[in-house]
Amino acid sequence: MQKAIKINREEWNRLLIKLSDAGEHLYAPVRHNGVFDYELIDKESIGEIVYNEAKPASPLKIFFLPVRLNVTMGEKAPGRIVIIGAPACDIEGLKLLDAIYIDEKYTDETYLSRRQNSIIIGAPCHKTAENCHCTIYGVNPWPGDGCDISMSSSGEDIILTTMSEKGTGFVNEIKSLVDAQDPGAGDMDRITRLQEASAAEVTDKNNGLPGREETGKLIEAAERSFWKEHSSKCVSCGACAAICPTCTCFLLIDRPGFEKIKQQDTCQYPAFERVAGGEDPLKELSVRFHNRYMCKFVWKPERFGVLACTGCGRCIDACIAGISKNEVIREMT
Repeated sequence: MQKAIKINREEWNRLLIKLSDAGEHLYAPVRHNGVFDYELIDKESIGEIVYNEAKPASPLKIFFLPVRLNVTMGEKAPGRIVIIGAPACDIEGLKLLDAIYIDEKYTDETYLSRRQNSIIIGAPCHKTAENCHCTIYGVNPWPGDGCDISMSSSGEDIILTTMSEKGTGFVNEIKSLVDAQDPGAGDMDRITRLQEASAAEVTDKNNGLPGREETGKLIEAAERSFWKEHSSKCVSCGACAAICPTCTCFLLIDRPGFEKIKQQDTCQYPAFERVAGGEDPLKELSVRFHNRYMCKFVWKPERFGVLACTGCGRCIDACIAGISKNEVIREMT
């Protein structure tokens, strides 16, 4: 059952200081030199936390799928981490990662341990970024199931709503450290109006962009010449996959002493599917380019029944060639 508490902003900051002093690993988005991203928070940087703005530069997956990990040396994850301000698009992406890495038969113990030792505090996006398009794929710009706590702002107050058993346990822990109250109907009404306004903004600026199912059909039907044309600017840097909240491909690298290194990989790299005999089904750039769209909108949704593109727009932000996934899809229509 959901529980909600209201905490004054100053009291909330004092709470974060207490948690940091107690050894909790707190991460939250801050803006430094024009870059908006997660940082480890201490008492000196608590006042720099940015609330209710769309998507930090790094996706939420960085906390659970390190770019590089020695899987044979028993590397331990840090203690419990508390991630503050996770956007809904990233929280939705975790559903796919969980389906892949917490499979009943083949569970990734490192991933599972990191998920179990985390508290995810989601936050709504009252300000959306240029390439946000979450609502087109059925994701609201506020957190729902998938996070542990939903955090909203109402004036000078922070409202925490529990979304999981872990979240309830965490709120029960902090209630002894903070002066908390029950939110009123007016608080919740203000939050609802802000959420509805941000959802309308995202939908309005993406007018004409088809939904996920229609996009999948368009991608399957597009001819080879279409992919050759649109892949011509791609430089195979892999930024789109590296920054994507749902891309999970990796390479196992053998090292002396029977060590194995798990290294993030991407289907946009040349030789991604090359095998020992030299065959490479994705040798051509246009085929690799097409493969990513098929993976996002056809194969993974069919296999796992969840979204593989949550509309965060990071792939558009990160593309050094200026390729817009949304413009490619619009042209298909």
